[in-house]
Amino acid sequence: MPPLALTVLTTTDSAEKAGALARGAVEARLAACAQVSGPVTSVYHWKQAVETSEEWQVLFKTTEDRYEALETHLLAAHDYETPEIVATPVVRGSAAYLEWIAAETVAR
Repeated sequence: MPPLALTVLTTTDSAEKAGALARGAVEARLAACAQVSGPVTSVYHWKQAVETSEEWQVLFKTTEDRYEALETHLLAAHDYETPEIVATPVVRGSAAYLEWIAAETVAR
């Protein structure tokens, strides 16, 4: 049985930065895949004000075993003071796809 798969979400303020985060994680085998989508409009509290900004989302497919390394990588590569990094377990998925995620995220 493959390890638990996760989707991990982050956002950033440009398509170029989102692409770099995606490519860096996949090249390092911290994620099997990363999808960039956007722009999206984010509304949030920051420094005692409500802010609105345009952002790009990056959704990584990884395993629970690789989460800590992916989070460390994102914190080092991200230019936000407090980046969104949210992991969600994949509760169901096709066996072949989940096996592919596990195989592609093995540290080499």
